[in-house]
Parts: sequence; structure tokens; C-alpha cells
Amino acid sequence: MPTAARSAYDAVIVGGGHNGLVAAAYLARAGRRVLVLERLDRTGGAAVSTYAFDGVDARLSRYAYLVSLLPKKVVRDLDLAFAVRKRDVSSYTPVRRGGRDTGLLVTGQAARTRESFRQLTGSEREFASWQRFHAMTARVAERVFPSLTEPLPTRAELRERVDDATAWRALFEEPIGTAIEAHFDDDLVRGVVLTDALIGTFADAHDPSLRQNRCFLYHVVGGGTGDWDVPVGGMGALTDALADSARAAGADLRTGHEVLHIDADGTRAEVTHRTPDGAEATVTARHVLVNASPDTLAALLGQTPPEPPAEGAQFKVNMLLKRLPRLRDSAVDPHHAFAGTFHVAEGYAQLAAAYAEASAGRLPAAPPSEIYCHSLTDPSILGPDLAADGHHTLTLFGLHTPARLFAADHDATRAALLESTLARLDAYLDEPLADCLAEDARGRPCVEAKTPLDLQRELRLPGGNIFHRDLPFPYAQEGTGRWGVETVYANVLLCGAGAVRGGGVSGIPGHNAAMAVLGL
Repeated sequence: MPTAARSAYDAVIVGGGHNGLVAAAYLARAGRRVLVLERLDRTGGAAVSTYAFDGVDARLSRYAYLVSLLPKKVVRDLDLAFAVRKRDVSSYTPVRRGGRDTGLLVTGQAARTRESFRQLTGSEREFASWQRFHAMTARVAERVFPSLTEPLPTRAELRERVDDATAWRALFEEPIGTAIEAHFDDDLVRGVVLTDALIGTFADAHDPSLRQNRCFLYHVVGGGTGDWDVPVGGMGALTDALADSARAAGADLRTGHEVLHIDADGTRAEVTHRTPDGAEATVTARHVLVNASPDTLAALLGQTPPEPPAEGAQFKVNMLLKRLPRLRDSAVDPHHAFAGTFHVAEGYAQLAAAYAEASAGRLPAAPPSEIYCHSLTDPSILGPDLAADGHHTLTLFGLHTPARLFAADHDATRAALLESTLARLDAYLDEPLADCLAEDARGRPCVEAKTPLDLQRELRLPGGNIFHRDLPFPYAQEGTGRWGVETVYANVLLCGAGAVRGGGVSGIPGHNAAMAVLGL
């Protein structure tokens, strides 16, 4: 039967984000009849590349922007035409100390990094602690990451696999602040380490819920190394490759089709959706995979939404510059400083103060953020004229900006936060960032800011939470099934970021849901 006329499938996938595309490609390659229904007019979800500025030939990763958790296994299995590049610099953190502008530069060269620690702190003790701490997280990464594409282990099984009582206590049992304070004395160094625990996660270093630990874990285990790599061609290159792989295997990908309801009994399911012309249609399936949030899953099934409500806490800013700005710290080349993660107002005490202010309902006075320049590692996202003229992209990710802060007056609050965030960056620059910004075809600065509520509106992320909910530890808990994607219906699976071992651009929930369907 021609694809256009088919009304029965082995699997219907709700949502064409990267996890849905991974699942579609695996299932289609296994010979299953697969239909993907995507609400938007394009696939990719939050992992897309966009011409964000009118008349400007720069294709930015508008939402998600770096790759760490995507297993090489998925790239190989699906024959993806996709690559990443390593960054030469891990991070640079500017600070004014002792009356002078200086900073901490962490690179892949141990001698250079050691010297930067010595100049900042006056000794090599913090560098030695840095090496010990990251050797511990590297051992955990090597042992935990391979488990993410295997059946879900129990807590005891994962602990046995980690086989390091000190690391287990530091990462899985005690607030991460305890380990950071035990290892490091310098406030700036402590803050740099803590940031991995706060990406899209509104928490204090000593939050007893350990949500910060779970965030930290996912940010240090990727690829078995914890490296965060640059997607060549932008994030859209990944989802384009996934869509191509799924289509080549026979999957039917339809955009502009919003799913309205799922009726399931555990063995068969009916999926009702709205077509681009506004009509409603129903298809049947043996399995339904939902590449959306747990909130959306509940709504589609007519169930009560999960509690507590999800809430995002990040501020994303995309920029295009005519040139990289000069730094007040003249010892560091901007091409090095912005190649890695450029930390702004992310000292340990600054992060604690920002959290306290946001918890009290106020925008942080010194908004913490981290920045990186994609085009230094991968200039292919720029048109040839822009690249030749020295243009560069900047991606800024702000912390401790929960959705609740924008509820009363969204646009005014967003504008105020953007102004104060860029002002904090300016404090470390030798020229105003505004002087370096490119302009679009209408003469407007090339700056685009996204709050959690923007992400909720544009992508239907619950509360703007980029992980769809608080990240869970990657082991079985009450109610989880063999793969961590199961629901109350045996034939309805959750393959989005809200699955156990979801979050980030990984494809892991998509892979695991496909394995569940295939009975592996």
C-alpha cells in the first residue's frame, strides 16, 4: 500500500525531535513500518540550525548547541553523515584579583593549565586538586557512559560498576558542594567546577534533593570522557542526518501534523492528529513512542500531569559579531578565551548569591553565564563573506533565571536581564560588546534572547525546562522498566528527554525506546 494511503503502522512516533528521529531510524532499519508526526513545519525539535538574523548568512544552533552525550554507537549504527570537532580550550574564567585583570585558562596542555592555576592562586595546589578531582570523574564516566545504552541497571548494579566508594559518595549520595569544597580552596575554581551542576538546573550546591548532582553527572560522563564537542555544520547537521537516515530506511516523516490524543490498551493504539489543512485523522499502531515531555504524554493519554511542575532556569542568547572583543586580561588571546567556555560571574560565592536572589523572586544582580564561539572551531556555519571578514558567533547560556521570574512582565524582564548579563561580560572586555555586534539587513544588532517561557511557547518545553523535568539518576527506580522508557501502557513508550537517562542531545532515549520495541 502506498505510504500516503496507509493508516496502520508498527510504530507511530509523536514528535520529530532528535530522539524521535533516532527511534524512527532504528525501527525502520529493523523493517518496521514507521510514521513520525511532527507539530512544527520542520523536524529537529530543539536541535536545529537557523538563520536567526534577517539577511545574514549565518546558520546558528538556536537552542541546543554542543554535543557530549551522543554515543558513537548511534552514529555508527545509523550511518550518520555527521561529525564533531574537539575544542582546543576547555574554559577561560576572567577575574579581577589583586588590583589586576587576570583569569584561569584551562586547555588540553597540562603545563599551560598548571601555570595558569599558579598565576591565579599563587601555588600549584589547586591544579593538583583539579587533576585528582577530574581523574575521579573520568573513571566514573568510563564506567557509567556505556551503561546508558544498555538495559537500566539497579542502583546496586551501577554502584558495583562504578567500583569507587569515594566517587559514589561524592556524586550519588552527598550534595556536590561537599566534594567541591573538600577538593578546592579557591572560590573561582570552585565555581568553575560547580557550573556543570547548574546547567538548566535551579539548585544550590548543597540542595538536599541532589538535583544538582544529577545534572553534574550527566555533564561529566558524555562519551566516557565528559568532553563537550562542536557539531560540524551546527546542531541542525545532526538532525538533518537523522532525518535522512530514517527516510532512507523507509520511515514516513510528516511535519505540520499535531497529535491530539492517544488511545491505548497495551497491545494496540490509535493516534489522532490534526493535518496541515485542519482536518483530524486517526492512524493505528502496535507501538506509540512519544518524543515529548512527560506533561505532554499525560495530556495525550488523558492522565493527570506529573508533579511537581517542571521549570526551566536558563537564559539563551545568540549573537553574531563583526569581530571578537578585546579582553582586559591582555595575557589571553580572545581567540583562545572564547574557543572554550568563557565563564562570567560564576565564582562559587557569585553562584550562591545569584541562586539566593532568584529564589527570593529577583533577577540576579550579577547574572552568571557562560559563552562560547562556535565559529572558532567550525567556521562552516558562516557564509564565506562573513568568515572572510572576521565575523564570529557567540552563544551565551545564563544560569539561575527560573521561569517564575518572567511571569509578571515577560518582555521587560527579558530586556532587563539581557542588559545586565551583557554588562557583566563588558566588565571583562577592553571595549563594549555593542561595538562588536554585527547588524542585520534592517540595521538591528544581531542579538536574540530566549527565556524559559520563550522555550515553552516555541517548543512546548514544560516551564521551559530543557530536560523536560529534573534529571534522574541513571539507574532503576520505582516505576521504571527495563529500558527506562516504559509507561503504564506496555505499547506506549516515552522517548524524549524526560525518560530515565534522557536530557541533552544524546539520542539515548530514542535508542532505548527502539530497543524496547524490538524486544532487546
